Amino acid sequence: MRRNASLFTASVLALTAGPALSQAVLGDTEVMAIHDGFLTMDTHVDIGANYGTAALDPGVINTAQVDLPSMRIGGLDAGFFIVYIPQGDLTEEGYATAIDAAEEKYLGIQRMLRANPEKIGLATTADEVEALNAEGKLIALIGMENSYPLGTTPEEVTERVAMWADRGVRYASITHFGHNQFGGSSNPSSARGDGEDPGLNDLGRALVAGLNDNGIMVDISHVGPKTAADAMEVSRTPILASHSTAQGVYDNPRGLTDEQLMAIRDDNGVAQITAYRSYLAEVDPQITEAVALLQERMGLASSADRRAASAEKMEEYGRERARIYERYQDVTLAQFLDHIDHAVEVAGIDHVGISSDFDGGGGVEGWDNVAETPNITAGLLERGYSEEDLAKLWGGNLLRVMREAEAAAIQ
Repeated sequence: MRRNASLFTASVLALTAGPALSQAVLGDTEVMAIHDGFLTMDTHVDIGANYGTAALDPGVINTAQVDLPSMRIGGLDAGFFIVYIPQGDLTEEGYATAIDAAEEKYLGIQRMLRANPEKIGLATTADEVEALNAEGKLIALIGMENSYPLGTTPEEVTERVAMWADRGVRYASITHFGHNQFGGSSNPSSARGDGEDPGLNDLGRALVAGLNDNGIMVDISHVGPKTAADAMEVSRTPILASHSTAQGVYDNPRGLTDEQLMAIRDDNGVAQITAYRSYLAEVDPQITEAVALLQERMGLASSADRRAASAEKMEEYGRERARIYERYQDVTLAQFLDHIDHAVEVAGIDHVGISSDFDGGGGVEGWDNVAETPNITAGLLERGYSEEDLAKLWGGNLLRVMREAEAAAIQ
């Protein structure tokens, strides 16, 4: 499964070095030649409010964890930019709010693409990903996090899934935090009276069929275990977990059990392991407390507050937050790689990939922004992964699942 890697400089092996490691790896021509030698894809990059405007311009280095120049610096070729919809009430007002939230995110992605045509292009097929990469362009793909705005009747679902497919969405997760009209979440909402995961209902089956018909990968990240198993059974194409972790390393409802990892393997799907601190390991409670106090002091206690804040305020918040993580022991790159190791051991090298969840809460010490992406390659090489393995983890496995989804679409 894994073979001996080449020898590297001592600086590359210092995996606890944090930001200094990024500079060491960027200066190591051997590691960077390997890193730049294959297509690198991140399946989950969130975007902020006013994305693609002067308030948050992805065409320049900014306060976000991902921008286009930093993608170049870190050698990340492609990212799924996310149409994220928070889960709300299953009411007419809730559904209307969800549709508006989806539109806001989609328009942000469109602003990025239209303002930077020489830097980045939209891909809607695996072949287009490879063609844009061959042209030397960065690649944007679109994922939808939470199918909440996709309708409440089979007819609406059919129409809305087709619309979003035309717009370029190439994966959609069934749920987010809280059950919705399709099925159950890995994190039920007690405030909305959610019980245990009820599984995929009839409307959920119509959703999965619609996604299959339109060549959209079915995403089970954030999805309850029963609903995920039902989706895997119903889907005509392999399943994607776009940003999950391994429960066998750290027990978290957002993690995939070994049973689920083996099911993804048997389904010929792919589990993208994500660098989200609290899903990977126990976060130092001093960090949690200090960040909460900082958010309260700055009036940024809720995600809505942070979305509405000015760029200047968020820049100040980012600096203060970084100082907190420097003061205490952060979750490390090595702990993230432990989850990749475990997923590979259970599911096999052909069924695992990498995601960040950057700008949606993701990041660890050593990979806390896209410019530090080569640290992942260096760390995996040090653990004995071959260049062939890395090509699969960084995008090869995902492109296989994309092609299977495309092949099953109704033309």
